[in-house]
Amino acid sequence: MEKIKLGGSSLEASRIILGCMRIADMGDPALASHVNRAIESGINLFDHADIYGAGECERKFSKVLASEVDREDILIQSKCGIRHAGGSNRKENPYYDLSRGYILESVDGILERLGTDYLDLLMLHRPDALMEPEEIAEAFDRLHDSGKVRHFGLSNFHATQFDFVQKHTDHKLITNQVQFGVGAPHMVNSRMQANTPFEGAGDRDGGLLDHSRMNDVTLQAWSPFHYGYFEGIIMDDPKYKTLNDVLEDIGHSHGLTKNAVAVAWILRHPANMQTIIGTTDTSRLEDIAKAGDVTLTREEWYRIYKAAGHILP
Repeated sequence: MEKIKLGGSSLEASRIILGCMRIADMGDPALASHVNRAIESGINLFDHADIYGAGECERKFSKVLASEVDREDILIQSKCGIRHAGGSNRKENPYYDLSRGYILESVDGILERLGTDYLDLLMLHRPDALMEPEEIAEAFDRLHDSGKVRHFGLSNFHATQFDFVQKHTDHKLITNQVQFGVGAPHMVNSRMQANTPFEGAGDRDGGLLDHSRMNDVTLQAWSPFHYGYFEGIIMDDPKYKTLNDVLEDIGHSHGLTKNAVAVAWILRHPANMQTIIGTTDTSRLEDIAKAGDVTLTREEWYRIYKAAGHILP
């Protein structure tokens, strides 16, 4: 699988990332096998967040790290900034906290649960309306100087918010994790439907797609198979019958499953994005990983885009 340098940094990462949000319920042997098969398929970057499984996902992964995988052979990224009132691990009463103290506290917890001395990449999970960029910058300095975090990025940040944080820190922000896929191609819609009255022309992210390319920031696409905001999955949904037929047809010509074609569609974009795959089904993971070795033609890319019901003015 092709590897890219994240945001122009020294980190060489696979185009496909294994998301670890759902691994808390996996048995230890199954998880070890899953991670090893991911590595054998060319995946070397593993995505975490302190809230995934209320920290249990990181604890589970630490067992694999201790017994199955050489830490230096893989890259680990995690995220922080989402909290729950009263310390609850449930989804009720969430709020965001990108204060200096909480970022530092969160990273210490992440490292302890993972059983590692450092993160290759730390991302701030969601923009905090009350964030003070000077505090973020100070936290980044402390984490980098102590060796706890090697690189930094953001997640779900608007282009202007991204620049606001970047202005206050000397550390290059190398990633921005965003929702993107054929069922949710808002970043593409707003650019191709510019100067039209179509709904898709609305700019929700400040031109994030162009922003990332101009500033050498690697976009990481999450939930590549969802449409809307977790409204459903495009695969085998009756509303997306035409799309599924096209994915199957193109997949047949490349020896890929429909899921893999949907990921190849993301990887085909010249922004050189990555795609986060959160499946805990190892055979499905192996099938999807094949997308990293296929480049769709321009005609195939647009055929998939239109089959999903998106407009070309």
